[in-house]
Amino acid sequence: MNNSKQIAENPGELVDMFSRTISYLRLSLTDRCNLRCVYCMPEDDEHKLQLLQHEELLSFEELLRIVKLVVGMGMNKLRLTGGEPLVRRGVMDFIRSLADIEGLDEIRLTTNGVLLHEKAEGLYDAGIRKLNISLDTMKPERFKKITGSDLFDQVWQGIETAGRLGFDVKINVVAMKGVNDDEFVDFARLAVEKPYQVRFIEFMPVGDHSTWNEASYISSTDLKKRIGRLGKLEQLPGCRMDGPARVYSITADDGSKGKIGFISPISHHFCDTCNRLRLTSAGRLRACLLHDREADLKMLLRGGAGDDEIRALIRQTILDKPKGHTLAEDQLKCSGQMSRIGG
Repeated sequence: MNNSKQIAENPGELVDMFSRTISYLRLSLTDRCNLRCVYCMPEDDEHKLQLLQHEELLSFEELLRIVKLVVGMGMNKLRLTGGEPLVRRGVMDFIRSLADIEGLDEIRLTTNGVLLHEKAEGLYDAGIRKLNISLDTMKPERFKKITGSDLFDQVWQGIETAGRLGFDVKINVVAMKGVNDDEFVDFARLAVEKPYQVRFIEFMPVGDHSTWNEASYISSTDLKKRIGRLGKLEQLPGCRMDGPARVYSITADDGSKGKIGFISPISHHFCDTCNRLRLTSAGRLRACLLHDREADLKMLLRGGAGDDEIRALIRQTILDKPKGHTLAEDQLKCSGQMSRIGG
């Protein structure tokens, strides 16, 4: 009750029931993707995903309205996700429009890298400086097996192009025992040899038809032990801009250094510092990746709602934000579709 009154009287301060300030919106532009990663978009006939029709997506005009509202309420950071955000037609013009919004301090993009080589210069010109690129293997044949496409060389070309243009590049690796665990040290070496931060993400049970199983899960603690073979790991002071990652410096035996991040939603969850909301490609506002409660923002937008009604739904979603996920107790808690929620 008191928190509700506080937010109503101070619309620029988006604080939830657990004193977390919400400053960051993750925006899923589409549920479509040009890869079919085994843990995200299963393609067997029984579990084939039903993709949204174009008219079911929020239009760019609707998305701009939402972003302007949340920035006016106090959010200052935006991440564009998908699916693969770069496959959506008109996305570059949309990003340029976002860059004109006063008070939006940072726009980040998460991509699988397939279209990055051809889009990188345009993204840089539009004001994007920070990229998260998903890459679970550096072996072309394994890449084809994980993603369903023989596009490793194209993705790697995109990564190198981004590095050459001066982007801040983070490479996201979903850590899967028995799938890519023989490459963890190689990825850590990449962080030492290149100006990229490599971030290892614990495999999460997300989606009704997730391929997650206990045998494929490896904790960040075990990851650190394996990566420690390459050199000394030292945790760096926490930075709000690191998001959910715990970041370490790694010093190889020859003295060369790099940065490695660990995202540990299962073994060391970061719920107590979570500062984000997610808007799914279906137009639903979600306060937690691993909690299924959603608010239908699209229905309000297309029902003629005014700005005050939309702000009220955003505030209520923040107040309803759970203290934390319950994966430890219920590994099937999150039944949402990852490509639609936004990776």
